[in-house]
This record gives sequence, structure tokens and C-alpha cells, in this order.
Amino acid sequence: MIKIFSLCMLVGVLSLGSSCSNSAQSKTQYVFKKSKDKEVIAQFAKTKITNKELMSGIYAEVFDLEKKIFDLKMNRLKAIILQKLMESDPNRKGLSNDQFLEKYIATSIKVSKKDIEKFVKERKIPKEQLNDMVKGQIKKFLEMEKKKEAVEVWMAEKTKKFPVSVFFEQPMRPVFEVKVTDQDPSWGDKNAKVTIVEFSDFQCPFCSKAAKIMDQVKKHYGKKIRVVYKNFPLPFHPQAKPAALASLCANEQGDSYFWKYYHMLFENQNALADSNLVDYAKKIGLNQKQFKSCLESKKYRTKLEDDIKQAGGDLDIKSTPTFYVNGQLINGALPLEAFQEVIDAQLEL
Repeated sequence: MIKIFSLCMLVGVLSLGSSCSNSAQSKTQYVFKKSKDKEVIAQFAKTKITNKELMSGIYAEVFDLEKKIFDLKMNRLKAIILQKLMESDPNRKGLSNDQFLEKYIATSIKVSKKDIEKFVKERKIPKEQLNDMVKGQIKKFLEMEKKKEAVEVWMAEKTKKFPVSVFFEQPMRPVFEVKVTDQDPSWGDKNAKVTIVEFSDFQCPFCSKAAKIMDQVKKHYGKKIRVVYKNFPLPFHPQAKPAALASLCANEQGDSYFWKYYHMLFENQNALADSNLVDYAKKIGLNQKQFKSCLESKKYRTKLEDDIKQAGGDLDIKSTPTFYVNGQLINGALPLEAFQEVIDAQLEL
């Protein structure tokens, strides 16, 4: 199969060449029309190009763009609905939007000292940066967030009897077949209705953030879900491969050891030298002799290569972290709410 990058380069060269001439004969001829076959998106002579061929390698990018367009429309729609709900409210009585918002929707919005301290702790803002101006900015931000929440609650109450019918479609997440084996580290019941497969890199800072989000997902859903971990060490992270092999050696001694080791690696991303990998194994109570033997022999090298091949080939993963919820793609360290949207829908099936 020709790599998509080679094709893109070739098309780029052709585009540059055609830009030097105004002659219609020097350009590929395209005629846009409706297809009788939904799966066929282009044809020349007797050669047909399918939608699957077109989308291969760009599923994630296309979905991200479609999602941005959808979110843009939804935000605009919410603004219009809010405006119309306020205009039809009997309490409006000549009040401006801001006056109505303060008096009837976002009433008694207060940001306490504890709220600011919690925000600082969660965002890990250094104490030396916390001057009065920064604290004031944090306060304004939190006030705005609380107003948004108040608006959502008010609109939810107003539309309870008459839900909003939306006549444009949500983008569909691409669905992939992800191979899972008994050698894959896992958490939860194998028979759970929802399986989340996580492709990650122990040197990737976004993956470290995603690990914390996955802890939230596990805590929220418990036995309803299963989480499977797969290594996809990126080539520009020199210690990612050794760390991946070490994690599989930890998994050899039990799932619980793997997840302890998993968190240990993500918490120490800047210290993943070979000696560190052994030290972390000792800290979590792994059998040292068995672990060292596994690590030195690179016992799971074939397993790791299979995961890399699946990620970079069949699944065309370009970055980490990447997740699949019952095959549905979630790209990046997205918040808990993004996972809830997909998981809840799968649990309802």
C-alpha cells in the first residue's frame, strides 16, 4: 500500500507545477455530481475510488474538523435559544440581557477564597506568581464559569417541557477494530459492556495527563467498564521503548503491579533511565530477579512491536494518547465529560 505521506508529497508537487500555467489542459479535470453508489466517491474511466480508500489515514482529522463545525453551530444555537427564552420570559420587562441575567439567572454568584485556592492547586500555579492581579483574573474566570453553569441550569429548566429539536446531524466518531490479547495489561471485568483501549507513551506529557483522566473514568464507572493498555512509544522519546518493555515485565507479575508501575512511570517522566526502571520495580514490590531477567532479555519485544505495528498501521495513530471506546475513537487527553458522552451512549445500547 502506498503511504499517505508519499501521496500528499506527490499531490503537492503536481499542485505547484499546475500553478505555473493557466491552461485548463494542464489541470486534472473534476466533475462534481451525485453518485448512484454511496460507497463510491470518485471514478475515472472504469476505476472506482471508495469512501474507505479516501478516509483511510484521515479519519481522526476529518472528525476533529467536523466536531469543530458542530460545536460552533451548537454554541451559536445555544446563544439564539437563550436570547429567545429571555425575550419571552414574563420577568423581562424592559431589562437588558445583562440585567436579566444578573437578576433572574446568575443570582448570588460568589467566588470564595477556597474556590481560588482550589483552582491554584489544581492548575499547579507557583506561589511566586500569585500576586493580586493574578488572583483577580482567577476570580473573574471562576465567576464567568459559575455564570455559564447557572445559564445551563436555567435553560435546562425552561426546556424541560419542550425539548429543543435540532435538525442538523452530529458528526459520527470513526469506529475501528482494535485487537486485544491476553498479554495486554487490563483493568476491570473482561465481560464489561464497555472496553476502553488506551494507546500511550510513558514519556509523553499529554499521556501523563490522560492517565489521571483515566483514573477519573475508572472511579466514575467502576465495574461497568474495562480498560486495556497498549504501548505506542513515539520515535522521538528515547526512553519510551525501554519503559514500555519494563511495563510489560511488571504486568507479567500481575495486573495490579502493572497499574502501580504505570503510575510510577508517568509520575517520573523525566527520570526513565534503565536504572530508574529497576528502582521503580523495587519500590512497588516486584520480584527483582524475575523483573531484571525479563527486562534484560527484552522478553516482550515482539509484543511491543506488534502493538506499534497495529497503532501505526491498521489504526493509523499519529499521536498519543489515543483511546478507543468500544472501537470509537477519542483522540487526545480530553476531559472526563468527553469519555462520559461516548461511554454512556454505549451503556444504553
